[in-house]
Amino acid sequence: MGKREENVFEVMAKPCGPLCNLDCVYCFYSYKKNREDPSYNWTMDRETLEIFVRDYIRSQPPGYPVQFVWQGGEPALLGLNFFEEAVTLQRKYGAPGQRITNAFQTNATLIDETWASFFRENKFLIGVSIDGPKEVHDHYRIDRQGKGSFDRVMKGVEHLREYNVDYNALACITDISSKDPLSVYDFLRDHFEFIQFIPVVAKKDFMERAPFLRDSINPEAKHTASHVDQTTDWSVTPQDFGTFLTTIFDKWVKHDVGKVFVQLFDYTLAHWLEYPVPLCVLNRTCGKALVMEHTGDIFSCDHFVFPEFRLGNIRETPLADLARGPVQTSFGRDKWERLPGACRNCEYLNLCFGGCPKNRFSSTADGDGELNYLCEGYRAFFKHTEKAMRFMAKEITQGKPATNVMNAPL
Repeated sequence: MGKREENVFEVMAKPCGPLCNLDCVYCFYSYKKNREDPSYNWTMDRETLEIFVRDYIRSQPPGYPVQFVWQGGEPALLGLNFFEEAVTLQRKYGAPGQRITNAFQTNATLIDETWASFFRENKFLIGVSIDGPKEVHDHYRIDRQGKGSFDRVMKGVEHLREYNVDYNALACITDISSKDPLSVYDFLRDHFEFIQFIPVVAKKDFMERAPFLRDSINPEAKHTASHVDQTTDWSVTPQDFGTFLTTIFDKWVKHDVGKVFVQLFDYTLAHWLEYPVPLCVLNRTCGKALVMEHTGDIFSCDHFVFPEFRLGNIRETPLADLARGPVQTSFGRDKWERLPGACRNCEYLNLCFGGCPKNRFSSTADGDGELNYLCEGYRAFFKHTEKAMRFMAKEITQGKPATNVMNAPL
């Protein structure tokens, strides 16, 4: 990796913190709302926004595109004026010819024609949180009255479609959705061209969800090999995770290659081709995807928004210094350096590198800690798809289309 590539980092901005108009059962960020007085103002002020936009643009290597990622909570709660101001500031501080893009993650329930028009005019990429068909989505994605949000989400999606906005699906894999993978996939493929599957894994002991909280976790604690008994009811099991992925892959590889793009499938193929993969979960190290809250506080990762992982504040310390400093560098390297021997000796090491550190709370058979909870599922997926992946990689290497796999006798 070249020096300039090493200096690239991304910041996910949460300009309204955890505020959301929904009350999804499995939300891992809603706990933040209970830490402040109800009258607390979660809105990012104009000065902080300008500092962020200016420093983020200036901190990226020359010639590299700058992608702003807006998330919450539900960022649409801030109103359109906030993001109009953000775009204005991007134009103010962007260099001539510099490519600046915006990604906006939303539950889509607040998206109307005005929002859709703005997204289209400013070329926003929209990530829509949707878990599948109505009966699956509404099981956990509810509002404060306990009502499902599916119909409102789909109305927002329709506005995005009408205005030709680029959008994709961010679908959580839970205990419910994992039981009916084809129903989930068939629905999503009918409405979305790009799909990202996100496994929901949460420990019953909330603080133990962050394995790097060394001072908060009892080092003498003994963990079971599977840890299934210590996860929440809505978490997907390792076995169901693997079955979910392989079942969908079998349909995709026969019918939808080149038509429907599933992030994990595409990035696994990229690894087989030895191409760079722009996803921290599947890379040797992490630490290049930071989080900023509405106050300007910077944290190491979206899943580690705890005091122990607060790097500083952009109003006090340059963003580049926080992102490239020794604390964050060490955080990123920990993913590899703390990898258990079972992972280092795994035949599929170079496809996942131990997965996301926040899920590394199981133990290997010999008691070696920090094995990824989802390891069994990942291994099942990689093994099941190896033949097809090798075939597609070979076709691409020879200048042929990967779509040939759909007619191959695998």
